[in-house]
Amino acid sequence: MGTWGTGISSNDTYADLFAIFFEQYDDGREPADISKEMIAANRVTIEDPDDCNNFWFALAKCQWDCKQLDLELLSRVRDIIHSSTDLDVWRRLDASERDIFKRKIVLEKFLAKLESERPNAKPRKKKVIRQPIFEAGICLTFTLANGNYGGLVVLAAVPYDRFGFNLLALTRINKEEKPTIADFRNANILVMNYAGWKNEPSIGWNIHNQYKVDADLFQIVGKIEVSVGYHPNVGNFGIRGGWRNWTIDVANEQFESERTKPAPNEEIPLKKFVKKSSWKFW
Repeated sequence: MGTWGTGISSNDTYADLFAIFFEQYDDGREPADISKEMIAANRVTIEDPDDCNNFWFALAKCQWDCKQLDLELLSRVRDIIHSSTDLDVWRRLDASERDIFKRKIVLEKFLAKLESERPNAKPRKKKVIRQPIFEAGICLTFTLANGNYGGLVVLAAVPYDRFGFNLLALTRINKEEKPTIADFRNANILVMNYAGWKNEPSIGWNIHNQYKVDADLFQIVGKIEVSVGYHPNVGNFGIRGGWRNWTIDVANEQFESERTKPAPNEEIPLKKFVKKSSWKFW
């Protein structure tokens, strides 16, 4: 389970399902038909005790947005929340008591929303090809909680229906002075082992319309060459929810975790993802 925060949508499963659901919804398909197909196609996730709740939460929110929330699904979500099953998952994955408390509040607010009546169904969107925010190779820096500079690299830029996708690679840059292009070329990928993460490289797709909220937090340092091609529908990189959530917050959580927990032993050079080679991490 790829989770980067206590929010209902702050995990790979929710973000992926939500995006796929509404892509089909905007194509004119009915929510009930989409839901049946999603359930049939995600049996592995549904049978995973650590991730199944995220699936049901996402599906319920999609149906609620369409004003077609199935009562049986609402009952399932209500049982998950009232029984503290989801909080038990977070405890099993060694989440802090602070995060468990925050998650409990999030769950209660989420259930209250599902039990309320949405005024109008989410309108279907006409397909528009959107351009991504940045070109491939752009290097961005930001301020970490410790006052140092962090860094991320745009590995890909893909125009797409409704969204323009950028594939972001978060690095282990953590410097007092602003990083240079040389720092980015020699950087390692940030590998996550905080909370429920199990030594996973912090690489994921982010969409254009979520950047404007956090735009003032990032500065362009320069650009490096990227010769590897990536696409949102191919590979093992999930769709992330929010530029700050997936970059600054993740870096802060990982570096803070390393104050009391050993950092991952594995080092993954950024250059492995910008230059074509036979090397793979999966």
